[in-house]
Formats: sequence, C-alpha cells, structure tokens
Amino acid sequence: MNLLYANDRRGSYPRSVYADTCQPLPPFPALRGETRADVGIVGAGYTGLSAALHLARRGYRVALIEAHRAGFGASGRNGGQMGSGQRQEVDWLERNLGRAAARRLWDLAEEAKALVRSLAAESGVPLREGVAHACRSAGELDHARRMAEHLAGDYGYDRVEVLERAELARHIGSTAYAGGDLDRGAGHLHPLNLALGLARLAAEAGVAIHETTHVHRLTHAARAGATSILHCDTGRVVCDHVILAANGYLGGLDGRIAARVMPINNYIVATEPLGDRFPHILPTNCAVADTRFVVNYWRLDDDRRLIFGGGETATYRFPKDIAAVVRPHLLSVYPELRDVALTHAWGGTLAITMNRMPCFARPAANCLSASGFSGHGVAMATLAGRLMAEAVAGQAEGFDAMAAVPMRSFPGGAMLRSPLLVAGMAWFGLRDRLGF
Repeated sequence: MNLLYANDRRGSYPRSVYADTCQPLPPFPALRGETRADVGIVGAGYTGLSAALHLARRGYRVALIEAHRAGFGASGRNGGQMGSGQRQEVDWLERNLGRAAARRLWDLAEEAKALVRSLAAESGVPLREGVAHACRSAGELDHARRMAEHLAGDYGYDRVEVLERAELARHIGSTAYAGGDLDRGAGHLHPLNLALGLARLAAEAGVAIHETTHVHRLTHAARAGATSILHCDTGRVVCDHVILAANGYLGGLDGRIAARVMPINNYIVATEPLGDRFPHILPTNCAVADTRFVVNYWRLDDDRRLIFGGGETATYRFPKDIAAVVRPHLLSVYPELRDVALTHAWGGTLAITMNRMPCFARPAANCLSASGFSGHGVAMATLAGRLMAEAVAGQAEGFDAMAAVPMRSFPGGAMLRSPLLVAGMAWFGLRDRLGF
C-alpha cells in the first residue's frame, strides 16, 4: 500500500483545524524535466524544510521534492507539542547508552527546542509555554518525581514542577489522573503554520521547492564524486547529495531504513470554540500528554478549541468515522464535553522505531536519512534537518551522535510491518485499557 495516496487526495491538505486556520502559501510548481542541484531532498516536512533552509543559507543549491504540499504529512497535522529531551527519558538513555551519550543527546534536544523557538519567531508563529505530563498511577508519579530531581541535579534543567493529583487537576481541569508534572521549558504551537513558515523562509533563501512531485526511485552515486538521481513522476533531480526526509511516507525508497521505521496512524479531533464555557479546562493554557502507550494529548488553540489526539486502529486505512475513534478518549478526560460539537476530525501517518529513538542513517556514501521520530518530531525533526545540513557541509558531530544510537530492525523487516502493526496495536491498546 502506498501511504502517500491511501488516505488523502493528492496535493490537498486534510480538512483539519490547522488547514482551516493556517497562513496559506501559494502552491509551488511541480518539477518539469531535469534539474541540477547540490542537494536533492525528499519530503517537505519539518526535516526536509529545515535541511533545505540551513543548506541554502550556507550557499548550496537545493531542490526540495514533495509528493503533496509542504507540511502535508505529520508536520502539518500533529498535536503541536514541543517536548523536552529525547523520546526516551534520560534514565533509559543512561542505562542503555551510558551517561556521556545521554548527556550529549539531552543537549542536542535542548538545541532542538531553541531552534524551533528561533524559527517560529522568525516565521511569526506564536509558541505557548508549558506541557504537562499526566500520570495514571502512583508509581508513574513517583518516577516523574525522580526524573524531575535527576534533571535538576545532574542536567541543570530545573523547569519541571512535580504536581500532585489536586495540583495537576487545577492545571488541566480533570481528576482523571494520579498527578504528573509541568515542564515549563516545553511548549506548543500551530504545527502547519510552523511548516509553512519554514517553507517561506526556505523559498526566500533560494530553495527550489517542487510540490505534487513524487520521487519513486533513487539512483545512488556509484563512486566518490559521482552524482545521484532522484527519479520523479514528472522529471528527475541530478544531485551531489541526497537527504531522505519522508518519515512515515518513505515507502520503498530505501529497504534498510524501511525495516527500522514503521509507519503508524494517529487521530485528532477539534471541538467547536468553547468561548467562556468550561473555564476550568486548561486555565493556564499548557498542553497535556498522558502516559498511555497510545498517548492521549491535548491543548487549546487561540480560539479556545480543544484539540485532542488519541486512539489507535490496526490498519493503515483511516476509519470512516475518526471522531468516533477519538471521542471516547476525550470523554474519559472531560466527560462534561459530551454535548460539545466536534467540528474537525483527521488522521495522520507518523513513524516509530523499535526503541522509539529516531533513526539517523547513511544509506549510501552521499545520502543521509532521519526518520522515526515516534511522536516527538516537532523539535527533533526540525533539528534533524539542521544536523543533516551540517553533515553535508562536513560538520557531522551532531548527526553522528544521533546515528550512534543502536537501531534494530522490526522482526521480519519491512515485509512484516503490516501484520506486526495489527498485533502490536492490539496488544498495546489492551495494555492501555487495562491500565498497565
């Protein structure tokens, strides 16, 4: 199944609240015929747009190829939350990679947040401060307390406040959780506007962006100094370097990456504007994510719509009634919203890895890839683009630090990803429902 076209119309953003409230860009032209570039990039989400922007500002000729529209994929339809750290917490990183590597990865994640803040400000996209993490049990709350103390004492990060049950309830307006924490160094924003802002900046820097252009095959350079080719449906890009930034839409462009990165779907709804009703819901305007494996996450937008994500399905086709999938999760947190209209419901394809850390790799001598951000991509995908731009320019320290994280293939590789998805989502969905 080609996920590029399985659930969406070509060249059209899904009918999300983001598409209805974004600062739109005119379409960029499709590629026609052959073009030459120093760097050819596949995918115009955060990763590809950030790579293109940073390369162009270094003086490289860049061709950025996107099958749909800039920000069409997960970058333009996610929950809008910019979290701290890596997808795995520092205790996991220390245990599996050692203290020095854990510290380097934490520092890179702090760079990622700073980069998003800088680019959002340059693009005129407001970023709201604060993300709360809602724990389902006393054991999870104890772990959150230990992590806050560890980050403050050993990493110099004192922005996390531990919240007991009543304190968390005051921040989020729900008593559904045992407590949690509030990370005042994290934040949330309009994700599609961030992607479109990056596209504006990239185009202004000289990047040739080609939308509605599908890369269906790659020819890597056979030897040092030779060129690579992006074979597209409407032409081709001849380039010295290739960056793969397609994440969940990589398809069969590289089998080794596909064996390590699994696309999955997630679903989001938006309520009608709440106005002055329900003032207890998110009174401090933080965003929230809970500790389920299939995470519930939510925030208010600037019009006081509640944007709520959650729910899983075991196929790559979006359900016909997405709202019916997400509504029970929303009502488990805010039952008082049962009669509030859901004006938007949409799905999106992201990508995960076995260990939930992003997969940085060199598929060929002149090719770099970063994908599998596992729901932590607002910051890390944006940083990944900059790290790949630096690596093309010969400064690969950051890229190599991320690529050093061991990355196992999924059992059976790319061929068995679909049946593994069915089994895995059923298992973890059951664990969430049982409270594990």
